[in-house]
Amino acid sequence: MSDMRKLTHLNEQGEAHMVDVGGKTVTTREATAEATISIQPETLELILSGGHKKGDVLAVARIAGIQAAKKCSDLIPLCHPLMLTKVSVDFDVQPESNRIRITATCGLDGKTGVEMEALTAASVAALTIYDMCKAVDKGMVIEQTRLLEKAGGKSGHWKAQK
Repeated sequence: MSDMRKLTHLNEQGEAHMVDVGGKTVTTREATAEATISIQPETLELILSGGHKKGDVLAVARIAGIQAAKKCSDLIPLCHPLMLTKVSVDFDVQPESNRIRITATCGLDGKTGVEMEALTAASVAALTIYDMCKAVDKGMVIEQTRLLEKAGGKSGHWKAQK
């Protein structure tokens, strides 16, 4: 394990701390994450038909994901507050597999990455779908939450393998 990188959120004593990004260069940074929610066919039809009594499920989930990205540093203790310049949340409805794939992309010009913001946006969008539909489908499963791609910064471009 000697070739493993050092955990940057731990100091020499092993104590958690917020990483000092003061000396880092401002670069354009972007990250995309995904989450998937599996649901019953009847629940998916309810979402797609607009017949849900709580309103447009995907519109509410989109707004929730955007808000979550903006609040990431309030939720995850060692994340820096960021001035995001872009947050998008999109849905790929997959009726053949009774799933909705959520992708969230965040961007900024800054000194630290936006991976956590993208992951938070995708996660909270999925949780919002669950919350809005739990009265009719308690067996929904949120899975496959992961970073898909990140660009910018010292570590450069990274893309998940399929």
